[in-house]
Amino acid sequence: MSIPATMRALTQSSLDGPGDLHLVTDMPVPSPGVGEVLIRVGAAGVNFVDISQSRGVFAGGPKPPYVGGIEAAGEVVALGDGVTGVELGAHVIGITIMGGAFAEYAVLFAAGCAPIPQGWTDEQALGMVVSWPTALAALKPLGQIAPGETVPIHAAAGGTGQVAVKLAKHYGATVIAAASPQKHDAVRALGADYLVDSRSADLAAEVMRLTDGAGADLVLESAGGPAFQASLAAAKRVTGRVVVFGLAGGEDAITNWDLVYKHQVHLIGLNIGVLIQSAPQVFSQVMGEMFGLIAAGVLGPGTPTIRDLADGPQALQDLEARDRRQARPHPNSSVCLACRRCGLKPRAPERGNVA
Repeated sequence: MSIPATMRALTQSSLDGPGDLHLVTDMPVPSPGVGEVLIRVGAAGVNFVDISQSRGVFAGGPKPPYVGGIEAAGEVVALGDGVTGVELGAHVIGITIMGGAFAEYAVLFAAGCAPIPQGWTDEQALGMVVSWPTALAALKPLGQIAPGETVPIHAAAGGTGQVAVKLAKHYGATVIAAASPQKHDAVRALGADYLVDSRSADLAAEVMRLTDGAGADLVLESAGGPAFQASLAAAKRVTGRVVVFGLAGGEDAITNWDLVYKHQVHLIGLNIGVLIQSAPQVFSQVMGEMFGLIAAGVLGPGTPTIRDLADGPQALQDLEARDRRQARPHPNSSVCLACRRCGLKPRAPERGNVA
């Protein structure tokens, strides 16, 4: 396949937010380095990380100008030196944590690529290397979920939250899902046992009431801000675990005094990019488990809302605006993201080469 010298891409020109993400038509096509592959992007995922990077609040994130986007799926068109196990023409999905997905071509680390399941389109695979493994890692290797446990899940209508609800039920847990009321029916359809308003005045009290005062065994916390304190208060003393993998609602403080005298819980931080880089063996276990769930029919192809690459800036601004609209000034409110994933399509993918 002939690879052009230039491509269309969305570049972030400042750290003032997605409004400064602009379409350029003459961006040089990158070349894969050692251990990397070049893909012709069929679809790119829109994630809250993209917004965090565009505002400079993602620790260690890229500096402008940079090509936006961290999640890309498409056809492998070139291999860097030392690449094994990935073939030209295969369709894969991977992440590029320093940006590059919002383009017609993107470079991915071969070791971090996952094959797109047989019969799936590129866009149906969005989430396979961001939302899905985040939810799975939070529940299994980090959260140590066990049958019969009670698991509150914040932002349960978001991309990661939906997968977490489905998987927690699959593993035999009782799920308390926090979402805005208009999304309760959709989350209930995923199997949630109890629904609570994510904007409730006291989420911790709701969890304690539903557990007859015992508290939760495992809390999946991604809302941030005051919801973080609610998660700590809702977990069982001594044995309760709180896995934190998002802070859409902002930062919140906890001290060693809190952990000794107020919140005697297991507090676990999760960043999927760091997990991939620092604990590849754990990530490999997570991905193996995920493909087993796909083979068993527990997880299936997604149905994201698809927009053209040129609409990317507006798509990110819409996501950010929804997040802000759903945030409430009450000190115990939490934030819930959109209930459907969104993806950008640089061009129509070729259908004959689905891996």
